[in-house]
Amino acid sequence: MSKVTIREAKVEDSEIIFNFIKELAIYEKALDQVKTSVEGIRQSVFGENSVSYVLIAENDGVAVGMALYFFNYSTWEGKNGIYLEDLYVSSKHRGIGAGKALLKQLAKIAIEKDCKRVEWQVLDWNKPSIDFYDSIKAKGLTEWIPYRLTGEALVEFAKN
Repeated sequence: MSKVTIREAKVEDSEIIFNFIKELAIYEKALDQVKTSVEGIRQSVFGENSVSYVLIAENDGVAVGMALYFFNYSTWEGKNGIYLEDLYVSSKHRGIGAGKALLKQLAKIAIEKDCKRVEWQVLDWNKPSIDFYDSIKAKGLTEWIPYRLTGEALVEFAKN
């Protein structure tokens, strides 16, 4: 029986991470929105000023998934938290426990770093993921509405 293992990503994993990002974008029907590249991952995740981290899930030595995260801060708690930007397991490797193992490792990191929470978002149509998150007793936050300032609106707003 194979065993899923979790490790911290290394710069040599940049192409693997990029491929997972593309697979996730295809699943979310948003491949046209991926603007980064292998080099972009190398610089933004592993560069000198990076604030991002990646865990890699492996099954029998093959990378099958990832969790890309960064630390945020809760003013009400007065503590850091972890924001999970992407949790992804390749479709042919789902059901082997890789997603759960990635989230467990992230929870362990949160506890070790004295973080008060781990947060993420899920698309409202992604029932398999919602069911998975519900199964681990994560709670959907219905009272908060995500906002985003990006692209030309971000540039214009920053000018004045």
